[in-house]
Amino acid sequence: MAYATTNPPALLQDRIGGGGAVWSYKSTDTIGTVLAANYFTNGEALGLKAGDQVNVIVDASPALMYPCYVSAVTDSGATIVQVKAGATGY
Repeated sequence: MAYATTNPPALLQDRIGGGGAVWSYKSTDTIGTVLAANYFTNGEALGLKAGDQVNVIVDASPALMYPCYVSAVTDSGATIVQVKAGATGY
């Protein structure tokens, strides 16, 4: 499936000082689909910025949550990367 701008990520916590924002995104898309380049086609308009955290909830059985972060934002969209165990940063 493709990203629908009618189901955007929700801003949970805005930036404070130099920190990043925290977002939540729920979809029936697989995590592999959500991790595709420029998946969030309106990411720039939403205010997604590189380094922001995005908690992706895949609404399946069972529902799973994947911690991710925004790696890039362009006119074409925003790309996120899944945080893996043992990751030390962006």
